[in-house]
Amino acid sequence: MVDDRVIGGVDTHGEFHHAVVLDRIGRRLADQKFGATQTGYSAMLAWFRSHGSLEVVGIEGTGAYGAGLARHLHGEGVQVVEVARPDRRARRQFGKSDPIDAEAAARSVLAGTATTTPKLARGAIESIRMLAITRSGAVKANTSAMNTLRALVITAPEPLRAQLAGLTRGRLVTACRRFRPDGTRLSDPVNAAKASMKSVADRITQLGKEAKELEGQMKALLAVTAPATVGVFGLGTDTAAALVTMVGDNPERLRSEAALARLAGAAPIPASSGQTQRHRLHRGGDRSANRALHVAVIVRLRYCERTRAYAARRRTDGLSTLEVIRCLKRYLVREVFAALRADFAQSAP
Repeated sequence: MVDDRVIGGVDTHGEFHHAVVLDRIGRRLADQKFGATQTGYSAMLAWFRSHGSLEVVGIEGTGAYGAGLARHLHGEGVQVVEVARPDRRARRQFGKSDPIDAEAAARSVLAGTATTTPKLARGAIESIRMLAITRSGAVKANTSAMNTLRALVITAPEPLRAQLAGLTRGRLVTACRRFRPDGTRLSDPVNAAKASMKSVADRITQLGKEAKELEGQMKALLAVTAPATVGVFGLGTDTAAALVTMVGDNPERLRSEAALARLAGAAPIPASSGQTQRHRLHRGGDRSANRALHVAVIVRLRYCERTRAYAARRRTDGLSTLEVIRCLKRYLVREVFAALRADFAQSAP
């Protein structure tokens, strides 16, 4: 019986995607470029199927340029696998081009090295992700504006600098917003400084309101979508949002507790040599989710007596602070896994 199964690989870009199709024994059958539009997605799928029975498609960049294609293929019943970018060593050896990258994506699926299910990004968790990104941008801009304001104070003319030096953040912003500079005398450094400081202070106030409003919207969505996850001790709005975003809207990505630990960069990695037997922190995975776990562990070390007792006991066993935090992250993943499963179960139709 002839095996007509084929495997696709796609290298994604903003305006177009390049696709390659392989047969089950790894022979390259064809490659072609398609537009990054719904019409292009449909044409690509028809092209894949014209070469045989399409088994799976490996896509590089499912969280960016390939998101639309991944959603389209999933909606058509095609299995989609997220493929990591080829490492630099392979690119130095084989070169780089769109057909080469697309073929590398297909071969990683064929070899079984790429197995991750991409996020569908079509539900409430995708909404939380977008709100979180927007809020993070507002917070960063607010911090940058505050740094600008303090720099203006340091270099301001002496009477103005003496008036504002030493004020707390809130009082400094309030004082600068009360300035009424003379717009006809901006050649005077004092008036120019007041105009600049008032502008920056108004920006800080607006960005603060924007960040607070976005946080309220995230909190409302999380209360409905992930109440159990939000209820885990040590997690707040930002950290809970990072953890649910890591998993996405499709519960099949939540295969096991160990898989979640790996995905969050909290799985213990062997770092033994000779007589030394130890593990180290895992530096892979979703770094935003790993940061969320780290923040939650620090909160627990400060406010949870049980966590503090555990940390003290492990330090007496000879573990360093980083190793204790790594262990606590892994234990926290266990709680988060149970909470996420409960949340997915209550949101299932």
